Amino acid sequence: MNAPIGSLFSSGAGGLPPAEPLDFAALRLPASPNTCLAAPAGAHPQAQVVMPPLPVDAATAWPVLQALGDGMDRVARYGEFPARRQAQWVARSALMNYPDIIVAELVPGAQGAGLFLYSRSLFGWSDMGVNRKRVEAWLAAFDAALRKR
Repeated sequence: MNAPIGSLFSSGAGGLPPAEPLDFAALRLPASPNTCLAAPAGAHPQAQVVMPPLPVDAATAWPVLQALGDGMDRVARYGEFPARRQAQWVARSALMNYPDIIVAELVPGAQGAGLFLYSRSLFGWSDMGVNRKRVEAWLAAFDAALRKR
């Protein structure tokens, strides 16, 4: 997705094209170092973070995932595709209002659900580790929310 320059002057998902489902099986990470992908073990050859199976099934984890971005600073819902158990958010940087996209999807697994979590910048080449830090923070928040349910 190429974001129009007008998206820099909007808030939330404003200025961005409509969300579309992301096919993680077909996803190829760009050469730029401004993304981070977490995926179940063996599910994606470019995953930077390998996820163990969740302690619950996908149906149980889905409402927790849907609410994950709620209340986070500068984060807004972007898209949701319940049939895929996929949710998307846009996170805006504090200084320049750059939009980054976060996509999460639950997949069934024999030992518990698998989780894909992908964060990527829409502008620029390097993100100085922002997307990696975001993925790690969101994984910790998701784990904490699952434990509270």
